[in-house]
Amino acid sequence: MSPDGRRRSGVSRALRDRVVGRAKTSGARIRGRGGRAGRLRLSQLEVALVIAVQAGLAAALAWAIGHDLLGNPSPVFAPSAAVGTIVAALGQRAHRTVELLLGVGLGIATTDFLLTFLGTGFWQTGFIVGCAILATLVLFGRSGAAVGQAGGTAVLLATLAPAQKDLEWPRIVDAMVGGVVGLVVVAVLVPLNPMRILDRDAAPIFHCLAGQLREVSAALTTGDQQRAVRALDTLRGMGPDLDRMHEALSGAQEVVSLAPARWLRRQDVERFARATTHVERVIEHSRGVARRSAMALQYHEPIPPDLPASVGRLADAVELLRREHRAGRPTERTRHAVREAVYRAGRARGQGVDQFGDAVVTQLRTAASDLLRATGCDPTPANEEIRTAEQQGEDSVRADGAADE
Repeated sequence: MSPDGRRRSGVSRALRDRVVGRAKTSGARIRGRGGRAGRLRLSQLEVALVIAVQAGLAAALAWAIGHDLLGNPSPVFAPSAAVGTIVAALGQRAHRTVELLLGVGLGIATTDFLLTFLGTGFWQTGFIVGCAILATLVLFGRSGAAVGQAGGTAVLLATLAPAQKDLEWPRIVDAMVGGVVGLVVVAVLVPLNPMRILDRDAAPIFHCLAGQLREVSAALTTGDQQRAVRALDTLRGMGPDLDRMHEALSGAQEVVSLAPARWLRRQDVERFARATTHVERVIEHSRGVARRSAMALQYHEPIPPDLPASVGRLADAVELLRREHRAGRPTERTRHAVREAVYRAGRARGQGVDQFGDAVVTQLRTAASDLLRATGCDPTPANEEIRTAEQQGEDSVRADGAADE
């Protein structure tokens, strides 16, 4: 084969190998995302299944208690109240039960008072229901449970009171039985795993934060300013995910407070709650990293190779934090990744960055400090570790320069 033929063959093989390599990388990334999505859906299904079992069991027990023990031939509202307690938002079930009882009591008081003066009829029913709901809204605000129970009780009494006497006491008993049975089911009989609740709603936050930090790292590597802007927009849109995580945390705290079988998980939930505060700060500082990175690229500032590497290493630390928290292991790997990220940032500063590049380093340092605190590190040691790692990075650049001379 001629030299030109061999050259063309070598180029073809190199091109083919590059295409195959990129295809394998893309396939691995897609499989990883698919696997994470599948695990998340499975976790959601498990939680939904437990809640469905809780609701069915609570409804059956409430009916049995109302019908067989208390002698109510039609204890319709006991199962209804029990299910209402079960399907309330996690973290609000005890509060929901209190609202049920208050709503029933207020509906009874309002209806009995007005029926004495107004009598019964179509317009009296509408007026009484409106007054019961108005009174509930004034006293309790927009509490769906209290308002619904007050309105439902007013309808029941205003329409059935002429034909059936003494409805008030069975209504109160049904509400009490249903609410208490609902709490017993979620606290004693079929309590949720609090850490599963937290992991389900924290997973999208950690995946998004780590993924967007990697996008910023790639933007700095390729000089793609718009890629950094898109990452910033995604980080700014994490509010709904954070709200869901707060709700999950409230639910987990409720479970470990009410369920004796989950009391041993209290320390884990408390540790997660402390970490959540610092993770939110990491998200805020990561937005700063993305914003300053976009500005540095817009003004064509020098981007030392260690700067995108430091952002990528911070993304590794975020993923390691979730992994080690989930497994209940010590967070030493997370801390090592944080220190390495700051070390690389220090090297980037030592290699020379301009205004916005220097701001990227500062924001990354702050995010790294909060990430260390999320592992349980106290503020002073965390800040000291960050300063030491950055100084070591800058010193290593000076040492490299001295060796070259």
